[in-house]
Amino acid sequence: MKIVGLTGGIGSGKSTVAQMFMDLGVPVYDSDVEAKKLMHSSKKLKEEIINLLGEDAYQEDTLNRSFIAQKVFNDPELLEQLNGIVHPAVRKHFLAWADMQKAPYVIQETALIFENGSQDQYDFVVLVTAPLNTRLQRVVERDGISEQQVLDRMGNQMDDAQKVDLAQFCIVNTDLETTKNKVGELHARLVTLSSS
Repeated sequence: MKIVGLTGGIGSGKSTVAQMFMDLGVPVYDSDVEAKKLMHSSKKLKEEIINLLGEDAYQEDTLNRSFIAQKVFNDPELLEQLNGIVHPAVRKHFLAWADMQKAPYVIQETALIFENGSQDQYDFVVLVTAPLNTRLQRVVERDGISEQQVLDRMGNQMDDAQKVDLAQFCIVNTDLETTKNKVGELHARLVTLSSS
């Protein structure tokens, strides 16, 4: 079984692309969703996060996302430390999950692959991109935040131009129908590559 990383900057539409792969029967692991679950369910992870960020990281046993976002988004070093706690736990959970799947390949959807140098953990990496204006508009509408806040978040991610050279496959996601066709073609190719 091959392991495929699916990544893309904020607002690129990687979750939309992940859903298209799921519609084709591909097992997809959403790192963001699973990380949040682990941050609630793992006692060890909880303790490490509180040690790093303080008691306010959790409110009544629930992850205080706005507090954490405020603390880490403008502090790259702190963000790196938080990722250093969460990412290994998610990776371990993902590998256990992947072991249970019966498919030619599985996908791990994750925002940061190249940023944290983990591209070597995958057989292939698929990058989802979209023009900057499209990405900005999507996130402003989705999250109800200002363009500046979106740009601040983008500042923590590597530029698409750098990532294109590092990925094995790239999907430009501007038009849903075209994207769907590209996903279908890529799926057929990945099935072939996974069986060779």
